Amino acid sequence: MGLRCLLSSRASGETWTIQEKGESTNCIDLFKVKVVQSYLEGVDWGLGQLREARAELREVSHDLHKADLESRKNSEEVTTLETLREISVSHRQLLAAVSNLPRLYKVRSMVLETERLVESRRLLEAHARLMELEHWQDEVLLQLQGPRGSPGTGLNSEDEELVRNYFSGVGRLVDALAKELWAVVGSGLSLACQNPTLFVSAVRIVEREEALDQMFLEERRSTSGQNMPMPPGRPRCWRDRFFKVMEEAVSARFRSVSYLHTRGPGLASHLSALQHCIKGDLSTVRNFLEQCVPSHYRLTRTYLRFCHQFLQNHLGLVSGWELEGGEIFAVLNWVLHIYNSSEMMGEPALVAELDIEDMGPLISQEGLEQLQNKYVQKVRKSVSEWMHKALEVELTDWQRDQEPDIDHEGCYHTSLPTIIAQMLEENARVALMISEALRDQTIQMGLYEMENLLSRFRDAIIVFGKEHRRDSAINSNKFYLHYLLACINNCIILKTSTESLQQQLCSYPSNRYSRISLGPLAALDRAVRKACRLVMDHLLFELQPHLQELLSRNWLAQGEVTQNMCGVLERHCEFYNKVRQPCRQRLKEECQWLTVVEYVRTLMQKRLVCRNSDERNQLAQRMTQDAQLLRDHLQSMETDGTIDEVNPTALITALADIINLKDPNMLILEISVLVNKYPDISEEHVSVLMDVRGDVPKDVRKSVLDFLEQSAPPLPQGYRPIFTEILVPSSRIQFCLPTAKCT
Repeated sequence: MGLRCLLSSRASGETWTIQEKGESTNCIDLFKVKVVQSYLEGVDWGLGQLREARAELREVSHDLHKADLESRKNSEEVTTLETLREISVSHRQLLAAVSNLPRLYKVRSMVLETERLVESRRLLEAHARLMELEHWQDEVLLQLQGPRGSPGTGLNSEDEELVRNYFSGVGRLVDALAKELWAVVGSGLSLACQNPTLFVSAVRIVEREEALDQMFLEERRSTSGQNMPMPPGRPRCWRDRFFKVMEEAVSARFRSVSYLHTRGPGLASHLSALQHCIKGDLSTVRNFLEQCVPSHYRLTRTYLRFCHQFLQNHLGLVSGWELEGGEIFAVLNWVLHIYNSSEMMGEPALVAELDIEDMGPLISQEGLEQLQNKYVQKVRKSVSEWMHKALEVELTDWQRDQEPDIDHEGCYHTSLPTIIAQMLEENARVALMISEALRDQTIQMGLYEMENLLSRFRDAIIVFGKEHRRDSAINSNKFYLHYLLACINNCIILKTSTESLQQQLCSYPSNRYSRISLGPLAALDRAVRKACRLVMDHLLFELQPHLQELLSRNWLAQGEVTQNMCGVLERHCEFYNKVRQPCRQRLKEECQWLTVVEYVRTLMQKRLVCRNSDERNQLAQRMTQDAQLLRDHLQSMETDGTIDEVNPTALITALADIINLKDPNMLILEISVLVNKYPDISEEHVSVLMDVRGDVPKDVRKSVLDFLEQSAPPLPQGYRPIFTEILVPSSRIQFCLPTAKCT
């Protein structure tokens, strides 16, 4: 009523008065009383429920107390049940013993009979008896253990030990059978060709045992291992053992192949024997053994994997030995070429079975590089020794009292270049049988050793020349020049061989030999230059007696000296014809050059000073005749028709023209022409020419020398200086005072 009055007054919006406020207060009090009354009714209901629960708990407690009293009364009966349980277990064991008594009596006889079957290799029958004995043993143990899940089941250790001792012969039978079984498997390759029955029996036994292992494992997994122990010796894993025995048999078979002769020269034979053994065994496995085993064995692939693994280990061991060059070559050739060829693992039928990438190479890349480096070092040692011996033979040949051998081209030579070239070419050819990289490395090594040889060869030439000069007055080697020319020809032959080797080089990573690829050619050039220099020295030695008479009064009167010089030159040029090109032409050019230089050098010594115009004319004519005579002789000896563009004898004619000049005042003009042709002429040379004339006034001399001092033209490109090689002897100072003491 009060709540309704309150809501109606708020809805109508009327203005409250003091009277209306008092009526509203009475309505609110009435509402509060109703709420409190509702709370009290709920509390009363809850207390009633608690009273009922307490009564029920009292009844349950009373019932539990009664049950406890009853259980205490039945404790004596429980003791009686324990006795019955023990009697039941004993009865069950006695029942098992009685039921298995006939079998137990037969155990020992069956063990003996099975042993005889094993010894006679009747493996399937022996295994059947063994399985029967094991079945009896398992049944006895199971019966003594009791039904699964029943209370009080289990086998104490004493009973288990008793059973195992009684069936101890079974364990020995397992070991004996396994021994015979693995002996058969190990000799399977030899049995397969003769009588594969034993091998087939062994495989069938392995598969039976594998099936039994799987059965017991499945039973154990199905019962989660509760009250189901594995039989003794299980799982046997005889299939895994089968493959292990096969692997051991492969290793033992390969180790027996010429193994005692592996090290040393027999290594190549050992690898060849391995190749034939593997091929024969593979044929046996594929054609016979593969038919004796289940298809999932993949016996061919397995055998290939065993072979590969054995060869990896064996070749790794062999690579660590101190091998010689031929042995390293045999290993590299076998690994890189023979093993993967169609004669072995590269046979199409085997490629699908053998995955080399998964198993890895026989020798790792690092191991191959180490072997190749060892091979190069061994070959280098051998090459160095052979080169040293060849050089010793060469030095001995130089002392022979006969001229060197002459080839089909009529050129001198010795055995040195042939030995060196054949040795390097043969080493390169052999290395190419392994790989192009090894061939390049071997060639670089050979060129390096050739550079060392040529350095020693040049030193030997120098010593040869010194000994000849020292002993020329006592016991001259009359074939000295011949062997110098043979040395030049030898260098030319070696140059051809070197260039041929360098052309064979392929792109190869930088190594410690790459920096000397041009070294042998430079060493050859140095040796040739030295030999040519000694040849020219020998020519000068033979010209020297004639040069002593040149430009003397006797020479001026008779003129036979130049003819004698031409005879010496002609004889030497005949020897030069036995030298290969281009050194033949080079020697003849040097011969001309040396003759002119020595002729002019003799003139510079002022042995002959003209006293009048007749002597100047006579001297100039003789020099012109000599120049023409030398030119004719030298050109007549050019057998190949080549003539030097710059004729050095023209210098003698030019100097004769200056000496024969009638008017000394025209000297400056003639000297300017001479300077244009020979820009390396010095003031000293011109001064000697004017001294030889003997009629040059001081003012003309001064003008000529001033002209030379001011001109001094640069040497043109390609010009070979000639006056630079001619030193003017120092003039003797004429003292004006007498040598006697002054008073």
